[in-house]
Amino acid sequence: METPQIEMGGFKVNSPQVPNGGLQPTVASSWKSRGTVERALKSIRIVVFTSKLNLLMPFGPASIILHFTTRRHGLVFLFSMLGITPLAERLGYATEQLAIYTGPTVGGLLNATFGNATEMIIAIYALKNGMIRVVQQSLLGSILSNMLLVMGCAFFAGGIVHRNKDQVFSKATAVVNSGLLLMAVMGLMFPAVLHFTHSEVRQGASEVALSRFSSCIMLVAYASYLYFQLSGQSNIYSPIGSEEAPNEDTVEEDEEAEIGMWEAVTWLAVLTLWVSFLSEYLVNAIEGASDSLNLPVAFISVILLPIVGNAAEHASAIMFAMKDKLDITLGVAIGSSTQISMFVIPFCVVIGWVMGQKMDLNFQLFETATLFITVFVVAFMLQDGTANYLKGLMLILCYLIVAASFFVHVDPQSSDG
Repeated sequence: METPQIEMGGFKVNSPQVPNGGLQPTVASSWKSRGTVERALKSIRIVVFTSKLNLLMPFGPASIILHFTTRRHGLVFLFSMLGITPLAERLGYATEQLAIYTGPTVGGLLNATFGNATEMIIAIYALKNGMIRVVQQSLLGSILSNMLLVMGCAFFAGGIVHRNKDQVFSKATAVVNSGLLLMAVMGLMFPAVLHFTHSEVRQGASEVALSRFSSCIMLVAYASYLYFQLSGQSNIYSPIGSEEAPNEDTVEEDEEAEIGMWEAVTWLAVLTLWVSFLSEYLVNAIEGASDSLNLPVAFISVILLPIVGNAAEHASAIMFAMKDKLDITLGVAIGSSTQISMFVIPFCVVIGWVMGQKMDLNFQLFETATLFITVFVVAFMLQDGTANYLKGLMLILCYLIVAASFFVHVDPQSSDG
């Protein structure tokens, strides 16, 4: 049997006999495997080594080592908080990359969902430990942080970059989200009013029963909102400047994916697992950290914990505002607040119900009043559909007032959590 010959530059070269008739499959498979390895290395380089915030990543393993070698809860809390922060930001990055493949509407929902994955994981670990007040206050803190700090910084940064004009966004989106946030306030207010007016049919039980019923209603409302967004009605939410032709090239340039779709999905899974692993150490160290750092648990839960969870929203909201894409900024900041208030909080009540924990929607008078005033102020700011650096500065200053209030606030139920 003759050995197959390959002609190269006028010369005939013998090639080795390969079953199935040729050399090509072997070469192709080796090239394919080499290409896969190169893609994986490129993906790791982009996700792990391009963000300066990733310099904080070693604090994660350090917090686990400290947990087993010392009893210094303050350090364990700070290290795990610092370790989770870059992971939350990278979760946001991977979601944005995935959003490029899924389109703007599904992308916005993905952004809000995985942006809140950190808060939800921390809440479920705290709930498992029976720390109901930490769950309530950390989720409330996330809503306040998104609406005042994240959106305030985005408006301020966007306003400074575009000083010569008012930035515009879709009023329709702002109105629907404001309506949902007010519905969430209503859901939180009635259990608190019932508790503080002592008008329950059965002391304690009625409050929890009302909370569980209201949570189911809020989940139905949020599901309806998602269907409304994803159905044909979503065209009313198209960004205001989308009809302007001159910006098409820059939009395409901005939306070029850096990693593949399945790479983004893999990174989301890996980062979510690592965040959930670190969250356990973070939650276990909260009470010890409160004593060693001499800070109220309420301040840690409402102000410090959301800084960790909102790193992704903070970075992306500011970036989009500076690119004059305020509709995406609103989708991230207000959309995230809407999702926490209408989905994550009711979901935690239902999960608590399954776990046998009496998680309810009575966030206490001080917290409920803070949320109501915040939603009212933000809805008022958004009503005209424009943004500038002054509005951003006002929202940031409002957040500082809220932070100072929780610093001097003694939680009446802290001993129960």
